[in-house]
Amino acid sequence: MTRMSAAGFCAKLGALMLGLGAMLPLGTAQAGEVTSDQIVRALTPNKPLTRSLSAAQPAAATDPGQTKFVDSLRNRPTRSLSLGERTQIAEITKGKPNIDLEITFEYNSATISRQAAPAVEALGKALSSPDLKGGTFVVAGHTDSVGSDSFNQELSERRADTIKRVLVDKFGIASADLVTVGYGESRLKDPEHPESGVNRRVQVVNMSGQSASAK
Repeated sequence: MTRMSAAGFCAKLGALMLGLGAMLPLGTAQAGEVTSDQIVRALTPNKPLTRSLSAAQPAAATDPGQTKFVDSLRNRPTRSLSLGERTQIAEITKGKPNIDLEITFEYNSATISRQAAPAVEALGKALSSPDLKGGTFVVAGHTDSVGSDSFNQELSERRADTIKRVLVDKFGIASADLVTVGYGESRLKDPEHPESGVNRRVQVVNMSGQSASAK
């Protein structure tokens, strides 16, 4: 390779790298793109979504037994929940308005990453908005399959606790209105790719099944 061709090759390689940098997705930065309005829409029945956010319609009526069970969970420490209680929470949250948020944390930690701060801010504004304030919400932590079952279970619980603490301390949301639960790696969003980052998420479910204005 001649000196001139080597220089040309380096120039082309540099241009290629710049081009790839512009084309690659932003990864965890995308978590910060969600807005409080989008979260409100996802957690409020019968509101159309502007993005492909996860949402579902609520059940037609509230089961008194479910209400009693949820009330028993208020102000319960996350780690005190039994496997049976976690399973029951998962069952009764089916069919209720929900959203999966890509809130990332520091590696093997419950410390919220800097990239995820905008998503947490948006969540706090949404839950304290007139549309949702006063509702009851499940905050569920999920991990991928990297690591042991016991480690991931504890980590998911600590991360759910972290989100709740921020929502209570910074946004004034009543602690009793936030039920936290950790599922570890037991409920993967993408079971075919258990180590994928999409499995590391925080799911928020509107247990009230309605907007505050409809109560």
